[in-house]
Amino acid sequence: MAAMATSVMSIRVLANRPALLVARSAARRPASATSRAARLVVRSADDASAEAAGSAVATAVPEQQPASSGGDAPIAAQPEALPEVELEYVEPSGGQKAWTSTKVAFALPWRRFKSGSALVLKVSGQIAEQPQGRFSQTVSLPALCDCLKKAALDPRVAGVVVKIEPLACGWGKLQELRRHVEFFRKSGKFSMAYMERAGEKEYYLASAFEEVYAPPSASLSLRGMSVSGTFLRGALEKVGIEPEVRRIGVYKSAGDQLLRTDMSEAQREQLSALLDDIFGGFVADVAASRGKTVEEVEEFLDSGVYDMEEFKRRGFVTDLLYECELEEVLKARTGGKEDELPKVGYRKYKSVRPSTFGFTGKKAVAVIRASGAITGTSNGTGGRITSGEVIAQLRSVKKNKNVAAVVLRIDSPGGEALASDLMWREVRELAKTKPVVASMADVAASGGYYMAMACSKIVAEPLTITGSIGVVTGKFNLKSLYEKLGYAKENISKGKYAQLLAENKKFTPEEEALFDASATHAYESFRDKAALSRGMSVEAMQEVAQGRVWSGQRAATLGLVDAVGGISRALQLAKQAAGLAADEGVRVLELSRAKTSPLQLVAGGGASLPAALGMLLMQAVLAGGSAGQGAAATSAAAGAPLLVQALASALAGAGAGSIAAEGIAGIPAAGAVQAQMPDIAVEGVASQALLSQAGAQAASSPLFDEE
Repeated sequence: MAAMATSVMSIRVLANRPALLVARSAARRPASATSRAARLVVRSADDASAEAAGSAVATAVPEQQPASSGGDAPIAAQPEALPEVELEYVEPSGGQKAWTSTKVAFALPWRRFKSGSALVLKVSGQIAEQPQGRFSQTVSLPALCDCLKKAALDPRVAGVVVKIEPLACGWGKLQELRRHVEFFRKSGKFSMAYMERAGEKEYYLASAFEEVYAPPSASLSLRGMSVSGTFLRGALEKVGIEPEVRRIGVYKSAGDQLLRTDMSEAQREQLSALLDDIFGGFVADVAASRGKTVEEVEEFLDSGVYDMEEFKRRGFVTDLLYECELEEVLKARTGGKEDELPKVGYRKYKSVRPSTFGFTGKKAVAVIRASGAITGTSNGTGGRITSGEVIAQLRSVKKNKNVAAVVLRIDSPGGEALASDLMWREVRELAKTKPVVASMADVAASGGYYMAMACSKIVAEPLTITGSIGVVTGKFNLKSLYEKLGYAKENISKGKYAQLLAENKKFTPEEEALFDASATHAYESFRDKAALSRGMSVEAMQEVAQGRVWSGQRAATLGLVDAVGGISRALQLAKQAAGLAADEGVRVLELSRAKTSPLQLVAGGGASLPAALGMLLMQAVLAGGSAGQGAAATSAAAGAPLLVQALASALAGAGAGSIAAEGIAGIPAAGAVQAQMPDIAVEGVASQALLSQAGAQAASSPLFDEE
């Protein structure tokens, strides 16, 4: 690869595994597809599901192009070359190494550290999707990935060692991190993972490193995975709350949480398929990283191993060392003094500029990161996607002549349908002037998918949870609850449907018919726009919609996403769509930054379930229906359980617009239409247990703590 004009190294962003073209059924194409130019869609052979990987056949599918809301026909697109790897490491030339060494030698004082240092990182709890503020204690995915990319080329870094503590993130982020660990390993430098307490998620990340260490007494358990459904109908009936909910889509199980006392066959079907995909991806990736067969990994999981010596004997960890012993190993690897380990930590190293190592160029690709539940209003604390803020960012990059393309990075289960639609429209407007590629993280479902489908290309991780094209809406009838409390309410109104959303009465037959028709209209609008955006017929989209969630790898075979991979794949496709050469360097402009909530800074306790319920009931009865505000605060500050959230939404009655904006657990306020995925998470059994046992503060760790 040619060096840049300034002799600074450039890294090619391509696909990371052998390419497999996905066969698509002709039934998924609209009738007019034969008149359009074709494109080919890439997936990784290693990530393909068993049924899709059985035949590596390429089929042309229609190119989705931006169209106006009036339904303009998509414009024909040229076929595109297929990338071979997603994130390719290219050894820098002697001249490039010399130029980099010169730049780091004259780095600003706060970016300097000793040559031969170990990059020491600690990953624990949540991994934020957006870059974090200066005072945030949370590590971010983009910063971690940048650290690994820079360290691979930094002549001062001898290797990397990461302590992995119990994690509270999804599988998509872990796949992105694993990809960057693999990139770093290709530099030939040492890479180590260290764990003291770990389950499936923690080990999944650790297994990507060349060396895996744990103390002899480590609590490391690999048991398997599970997924569950939660049902509130019985609990609501006991307190006198009747949910009158409409969920459109056979698989839209967000409504099932309120309407059922057990799991429907449709929900069981989709959850089982999701569990199969994520478990299969976990086993295959661990096997590839540790030099095992899939059968060996499955047998190990089923053995219930708890003795760390057995982990070592069977090759699932490299050696058993305490942290102080690992530090001695690092001293030998770095060539430091006997009593000193040269190292650099996360906070200092993330300040090193990527341009030092050639990650730059004349043109820029903007990255807009949208993370959290979708709403139309801001609560000032961050942690969610506000349509107004995203639209402002989209409009700003539209005016920026230096931005050649945009990557819209989405990590959201959805939320308010209106806010999702407004952002969908704005993305399509931007796509008329600049290429926009969606990159999905842990989850991009329902309203999250609504945003993504506006882009000309969609990239998802194999284990991303996506789809859920459906809506849920409704209200709670509190008449029985009011009677139990001795609380009375009478309404005086004019207009046939003036009391449609009144919480102290059931729907009349006329109101029920209107409500059903309104919900169906909202679903059909979502489905039809999805079909338009993806270049599919409405009939074909109906087959894969109906509220069903899919893994990224299955979604690729269904035409819901275009390629399997991470943000590097999305950047490569964005460059290609902008007419830039594959080896041309670009600046990546991160436009989003997380807001640090005051609640996060002072958090340290939580309300109990009885106390929370009491608060909600008293506010509803005595404070004129202000339970919604109290519930929202309780949820934000203490992580209110699902039942509390349901009761909060119910007790807030027809005036709970603030709860609709929160997008809590797919539970709508009265009449609010939600494009939100149900609360679905496929978890490692041992990892989930670790999180439930975790204390408020991790123990001090001299080797890994920041100086």
